[in-house]
Amino acid sequence: MTRERLLQEASEHEVELILSRRYLHTHPETGFDLENTFAHVKKELISMGYAPKECGRAGLVALAGGKQKGKVFMIRSDMDALPIREEADVEFPSENGKMHACGHDMHTAMMLGAARLLKAHEDEICGTVKLMFQPAEEIFEGSHDMIKNGLLKNPDVDAALMIHVMAGLPMPTGTVVVCGGGVSAPAADYFSIKIQGKGCHGSMPNNGIDPVNVAAHIITALQEIHARELALSDEAVLTVGSIHGGDAANVIPDTVELCGTIRTYNEEIRSFLKTRMTEISQGIASSFRASAEVSFGSGCPTLVNDPDLSACTTKYVQELLGPSKAFNADQLSAMSGQSKTAGSEDFAYVSLEVPSIMLALAAGNPDQGFCYPQHHPKVKFDEAALSVGSAIYTYTAMRWLEEHS
Repeated sequence: MTRERLLQEASEHEVELILSRRYLHTHPETGFDLENTFAHVKKELISMGYAPKECGRAGLVALAGGKQKGKVFMIRSDMDALPIREEADVEFPSENGKMHACGHDMHTAMMLGAARLLKAHEDEICGTVKLMFQPAEEIFEGSHDMIKNGLLKNPDVDAALMIHVMAGLPMPTGTVVVCGGGVSAPAADYFSIKIQGKGCHGSMPNNGIDPVNVAAHIITALQEIHARELALSDEAVLTVGSIHGGDAANVIPDTVELCGTIRTYNEEIRSFLKTRMTEISQGIASSFRASAEVSFGSGCPTLVNDPDLSACTTKYVQELLGPSKAFNADQLSAMSGQSKTAGSEDFAYVSLEVPSIMLALAAGNPDQGFCYPQHHPKVKFDEAALSVGSAIYTYTAMRWLEEHS
């Protein structure tokens, strides 16, 4: 299989890719509740000749190749959307209050395209390609759930790859950036701070304990951790994203809940932040005669890219697309000084188990009118990236198996 032939075949399936992506885009689902998405992917795989197997709460696994002895290379797509009401100016908007604002509809369509290409070239695969269709990436639980349910076994996975489309990158659509060796995405943790006060009439605050006031002091104090307790080299972000408390303007509520997230590249800093958040929240609440309960929910560790796999993948995508459309992040960081992303990724759990690599695929730049970033209600993605992504999945997997089996 030549790269020219593969790119041509991927391009010939562009209409199917777009139709599949738009179907998924208009029917977004979140977390593990992917009944329609799961059914669509399973049906498509079966129609191609696969025998997909359920994995965990809402994951699917399919195998391509296996006719020749060799290693196992896994490619991954996430399928879930976000609880965001869409405002993007597209002809196929979601109308159910949810939205594929992170491009997972693009990922799923690209993987289905790769599945079609791999099936067409199954006799040429020097080993096995395992296809991972994952739920619940946005809440950092899907990958871990699939691993617990045997994702990396039967057959055992030797290496793994994920692609993430990126809107707003200052690069032409279809340009790919391969992460360099080492950490590329931070660990993430969600937190909740529940403040218990004592409700009363708004005109008589002396009769109660105001949790809104306590919340305001806690929010301000939490930002002082970064300003005064972390060193210049300690990379971390602490964000309070939601505040809920009270229903009436003239009533002091009983409780207020703060929710947010922290991102870190270092496990010691991650632990330190959690400890200080708890101490500060409880200390401030106590000083105002209230109480605070701090809890940490779902999260994920740092994503670590394997240096050898990074080098191999860079070589493969440059073979496929040419050196003007494929780069290694280390090349770009030498120019920009930036080698890490700020967004977390629960593919990190896979990277803890097997050599793994993350790729970023440009899917619309500002000069083309794609001005909004991931997770924005107006974000749009350039569908011209779909066939390129399908070819990258396929070519990288087959080339790695060819060289390592």
